Amino acid sequence: MDGGGAYGAGKAGAPFDPVAFIKKPAVILRIVSWVFAIIVFGCISAEGQYKGQCAYNGDQNACNFGIAVGVIAFLACMVFLVTDAMMDQISSVEYRKYIVLADVGFSAFWTFMWFVCFCYLTDAWRKTNPKHYGADEVQAAIAFSFFSIISWAALTALAVMRYRQGASQAFTRDYEPEAGANQSSPYTSYPSDPSQESYQEPPFVGAPEAAEGEYKPPSY
Repeated sequence: MDGGGAYGAGKAGAPFDPVAFIKKPAVILRIVSWVFAIIVFGCISAEGQYKGQCAYNGDQNACNFGIAVGVIAFLACMVFLVTDAMMDQISSVEYRKYIVLADVGFSAFWTFMWFVCFCYLTDAWRKTNPKHYGADEVQAAIAFSFFSIISWAALTALAVMRYRQGASQAFTRDYEPEAGANQSSPYTSYPSDPSQESYQEPPFVGAPEAAEGEYKPPSY
């Protein structure tokens, strides 16, 4: 099945255009989310430890969780950027659909994970001495966790739109009549070519002249 233009991608087999690719809203959001993820796990890794303890009120799980969420988000952005770049070379509509569904599911789930991360780090920092060493970096990790919620929620919305668009196009292709097919009703009363009409004796005509000596029915 031809996958030209399905699920938000260009026509299958089209040459890769890096300028057009960078301008796509989903690609821009992925790059932004990628940068946010680097800031989060970078700040926690660099300044999240103070005297051998996690800067978030000594809760090592908070540091580990923030780093894990950031690193996985960083890797996921890289993977989906590659799949976005390869989408135009994938001719199968089914494969495109699976990629977009994976994008919808992961983006929605990671939006929730960033929300949990933001709440967890914020609560842990609330219990910490505000004059703590590296406070700016620790607070930056919290702020960009919040920004990541917004960017990943936007990615989820775009992925849902791509899926709906692709599903609509697939439905249209499945039910589109073939080109040149006769779309007229099979119960048309009159043929399209009058010259091909077969002669039909009109109703209610007078009876033919009876031969001499035969009974002739009266006409009314």
